Parts: sequence; structure tokens; C-alpha cells
Amino acid sequence: MHKDLVTLKQITVPIIDDIKIFQQEFENALKSEVRLINSISKYMIKNRGKNIRPILTILSARLCGKPTLNSYRAAAMMELLHIATLIHDDVVDDGTLRRGKLSINRIWKNKVSVLMGDFILSKALINMIGIKDFTALEQISATAEKLSSGEILQIEKSITGTMTEEVYFDMISQKTASLIATSCELGAITTSKNEKDRRATYDFGDNLGIAFQIKDDLFDIMGSENETGKNNGGDVKKNIMTLPLIYSFDNLSRIARRKLKRLLGVRKKTTKVMAEIYDLVDTSGGLTYSSKKLEEFSNKALDAISFYPDSPVKQSMIDLVTFNAFRTR
Repeated sequence: MHKDLVTLKQITVPIIDDIKIFQQEFENALKSEVRLINSISKYMIKNRGKNIRPILTILSARLCGKPTLNSYRAAAMMELLHIATLIHDDVVDDGTLRRGKLSINRIWKNKVSVLMGDFILSKALINMIGIKDFTALEQISATAEKLSSGEILQIEKSITGTMTEEVYFDMISQKTASLIATSCELGAITTSKNEKDRRATYDFGDNLGIAFQIKDDLFDIMGSENETGKNNGGDVKKNIMTLPLIYSFDNLSRIARRKLKRLLGVRKKTTKVMAEIYDLVDTSGGLTYSSKKLEEFSNKALDAISFYPDSPVKQSMIDLVTFNAFRTR
């Protein structure tokens, strides 16, 4: 891979008309007769993220054939599912920033946030029924289960302090990669009956999803709020074991490991404490190791679709992998 970055806008050029159809499906799915719900929905739409998951659904659909109405419905549903999990995550993690703006729980408090997340999940289920494809429904249901299991596994390991690299990759495969992998696979399911297409798009999304989480882990240690739009060091401050930290514990000297454990145990982590944690992680090689893992899984994602003929759509998927590896937020 090389740092010859294209923008997300350039990546979506081959599917620009498809994005408009998805957008309409998505906005229609959020409509309600309740004024407060519409107010929150407008805030969410205004401060939307990169739309990575629906973009991947549509790109995968184009890679394997021609998008159908179910392709757009699936794209909308995966974005709804993603947003619902983010709202619940911010409540669980007591997050205050999301994409550089105040999180929903910060503005409307936890009770409304949980209910809004539930509302969006119900809308995702309604959208799911509209697809009327058992294979797609089975995959989506399994993904919803993995999302919850992955989150609970992360909390459990953070409490017990028993996170290993093996458990870490199992966890992020469930809580992050599963949604991205399924987003890709749904593109194939809604356009192709070929099992090879399903496997290739799923593998592409699974590896990209893992790379995506590793990139976020690096941001958590290295990034600033201005760059990432999130609370800097949010996971570290909550003692959530990210890949750089796991590697550091395995490779630091006994004295340095003890110091890192003491710093992580500090209840209110100041800028000074965070800087000391960063130095220890950097010294251990944790940042370098995580960067190598990011490249490894990015390359696996590229390998998964390598057999497809060259096309603007395939190039966009390749560019998306590079975009993730070098994104600054």
C-alpha cells in the first residue's frame, strides 16, 4: 500500500446515483410522528459520519452485479444498525463527543438516548422484514447478536484484566468487523447467487473491519480530539485494552509493565499521565506492531477481491482500504 490518498468523495464517484437512492431509503426509515424523534434524527443526519457501511454494501453489489431495491434497503438497514449501536455505546462509555459534535446522550441525556437507540433498532428490524430474503435475514440477525456479544466481552475482559491478543481479535471481529463484513456480504446476497461472491465480499469486509478497529486503537493513543472528533484516549481512560496496550504488557520489562499498570489504574488520567502511557507504549514497540497489523489485515482485504476484473468499482474498494489505513480522523 502507498499513501496516494483519494478522498471519500472520489471513492464514491462510481456509485453516486446509488448513494442518492440509499439516502432516500435511510431518511424515510427514520421518519416518525413524534417531534422529539424527528429533532434527534435531523441532528444525526446533519452530523452523519462517512457512510462507510452503506458505501460498502453498494460497492459490493456493483462488484457482483446490479444493485436491486433490496441492496439499497440493506444499505439503509446496516447504517441504522450502526447508528443505534453508536448511541448505545456513548451511553455505556459516557461519551461526550461523536464526530466532533456533542453526542446525543450529552444533549438529550441517557434515558432519551437509550430509547432513541431502541427506536432506530426497531426501524432496522422493520426495514429488514421488507427485504424478504431469508439468507440476508439470517446473516443480519447473526450480526446483531455478534455486536452485543462483542461489547459484553470487552466489558468483561476490562473488568477482569484478562485481555489477550487472541481474545482481542475475537472481540473486534464481533463488535466491529462483523457489521462491516455483513454490509459487504449483503451487497453480494442481494445481487448474486454465487457463493464465491458472498465469501469474497465477506472476507474483504471482515479484514477491512479489523483494520478499521486497529486504526481507531492507534488514534486512541496518538490522535487528538480535533483530528478524530472523539474523546482523545477515551478507551485508555476507561481501561479498555486496545492492541497497542496488549502488546506493551506482553513486551515491556517487569518494572515498566508495573509502571504502565499503575498509570492505567489512575482514576483521573491527566495529560501528563496520558503522555507517560504513550511513551511506554511507544518504547515497547506497541505502536509499530499495531501499524504492521493494520497493514497485514489491509492486505488480506485486498487479496479477498483480487480475482475480480479491474473496474472503477473494484478500484474504489481498493482505495477505501488505503483510505482507512491513512485516514486522519
